[in-house]
Amino acid sequence: MPTSEHVVRIAALSDIHYSKSSQGSFQALFDQIAETADVLVLGGDLTDYGLADEARVLARDLTAVKIPVVGVLGNHDFESGEETEISRILIDAGVHMLDGDAWEFRGVGFAGVRGFCGGFGRGALGPWGEQIIKDFVQEAVQEALKLESALARLTTERRIVVMHYSPIRATVEGESPEIFPFLGSSRLEEPLSRFAVTAVFHGHAHKGAPEGKTQTGIPVFNVAHTVLKANYPEQPPFRLFEVPIHEDAEPEVTAIGNGRLRGRRATDRPDNTPPAAKSPV
Repeated sequence: MPTSEHVVRIAALSDIHYSKSSQGSFQALFDQIAETADVLVLGGDLTDYGLADEARVLARDLTAVKIPVVGVLGNHDFESGEETEISRILIDAGVHMLDGDAWEFRGVGFAGVRGFCGGFGRGALGPWGEQIIKDFVQEAVQEALKLESALARLTTERRIVVMHYSPIRATVEGESPEIFPFLGSSRLEEPLSRFAVTAVFHGHAHKGAPEGKTQTGIPVFNVAHTVLKANYPEQPPFRLFEVPIHEDAEPEVTAIGNGRLRGRRATDRPDNTPPAAKSPV
């Protein structure tokens, strides 16, 4: 698809959980993404049991995606202690794997971390008591610092953050409240406002809500595969966004339909624009 000189189209998807038997299962979706987007963002849990062999299956399927791919790891990708090999396999396949790193494409900057848990707002876990609690909280602090460092390296006004865990409570609503502390951390929200982030994409909360905002109004999108299937059942399970890149445009993202956009102008909107955010049943 010819790219527009005025926008960058981002397809976002998370929690695809590739197994050893997943070869080709997302191929049709990847093909459609490659036709409609300029960049594919993958928000973690790329493998099911964190096995290098699972990553090799995914890497083979991604070779057909002829657009840049940006990704982060999720908690499932750490399950078997092979996360370093998983990243290497995907990097060798051309994926820009981010872990406190930054990457820029046509005036849009991407900063990525895995993130961590710990809870939100007044319910966030504090570094008090046993050392193991302090270590747990410190992991979230370290991920926030890595995100801040990645954002500081970007030279663009349009800044997209990719992570696995959520930085806000709103996009995990729909999950059982008992597990909210394990779905994200407010500490991940802190660097976003300091660097005027344009939008955040994450996954992990499979029954969460598709959209929310930080306290300063930054849009946050939960693009977990199951969330997209539940909230937009008439559309392919990925979300498509436009980021305007001409100098006079505001640095913001616009969600557009996930249908085939071949031949459309940047200002056109498909008929199947996603409905407003809603909490899943």
